Amino acid sequence: MPETMRAIIKPRPGSGLEMTTVPIPKIGPRDVLVKVRATSICGTDVHIYKWDAWAASRIKPPLIIGHEFCGDVVEVGSAVRSIRVGDFVSADSHRYDGTCPVCRKGQPHICANLEIFGVDTDGCFAEYVALPESSAWVNDPGLDPAIASIQDPCGNAVYAVLVEPVAGQSVAIWGDGPTGLFAVGVARAAGASLVAHIGKYPQRLAIGKAMGADLSIDISQPGVDVVRTLLQATQGVGVDVVVEMTGNPRAVTEAFAAVRKGGRFSAFGIPSQPITVDLNNQVIFKGVTIYGINGRQLWQSWYQMAGLFRSGALNVLPVITHQIKLDEFQRGFDLMTAPDRVAAKIVMYP
Repeated sequence: MPETMRAIIKPRPGSGLEMTTVPIPKIGPRDVLVKVRATSICGTDVHIYKWDAWAASRIKPPLIIGHEFCGDVVEVGSAVRSIRVGDFVSADSHRYDGTCPVCRKGQPHICANLEIFGVDTDGCFAEYVALPESSAWVNDPGLDPAIASIQDPCGNAVYAVLVEPVAGQSVAIWGDGPTGLFAVGVARAAGASLVAHIGKYPQRLAIGKAMGADLSIDISQPGVDVVRTLLQATQGVGVDVVVEMTGNPRAVTEAFAAVRKGGRFSAFGIPSQPITVDLNNQVIFKGVTIYGINGRQLWQSWYQMAGLFRSGALNVLPVITHQIKLDEFQRGFDLMTAPDRVAAKIVMYP
């Protein structure tokens, strides 16, 4: 095995990234070393690339970024028990301690001492990555590496949509980013009676249709009334389930207005600043159940996702719009930041 590898790093504060050569990471007794097959670009990576206010407050360069990947285990630590050399793995990007009160109550995805790959520790935009055994997920050997690399964000969609069953229910999804698009596919695969998709980019809405949306609402068109359209589609009752993936104040207001009495609201989108919610009329008097969705349930969301893949009910390939080499990362980030948002999910291969 070589001693060095290529990796994409945030070398210093400011916009941009660099490809450089760094030592292959050493592993501890409970870690595994993975040779990366494929890795995909996340919105979080774009924030780090742009060096916005969030990145400036959180990231400590130099840092190898990236947290979505798959690869082959090439080395295991002396205390590793469940992973073997040769296993084809992905990883949940949440590094949890397993000992805090939150973890011990069965919620490690919101661990009190949570760390994120490629944010708080070195990530996977590289030829090799080290990760704790506790964060590794062993894939079906025949799973397409492109699909295996996007399970982290797809798992977000699985959690947001399936935190309660949706079979036979109407579901409206706000957001045409990759996670919103995955959510459309999950709702369709899980037997929703109506899947409505709300977005503003025509190419992304077209992908939503390919993922199974029955109703597409383009908010960029003049005169569009999202709430009225959804009420008409549900005979004036409102939708059973709303999945809010944008954090946009307008979308949040529409979602609360469109959900039926006694319905469910999955909140995944992150607002850029505090927003106002009419707690009386939008929540209490309507009897709405709100779920805060952070990451994926460990490991329930992964088992649900694997089952959906094996069944053939969930095909995420329409969301993967570009596949490029790791050396072409600048092209990938140019696509991700282009105003037309033609790209959805971009997979890179070392």
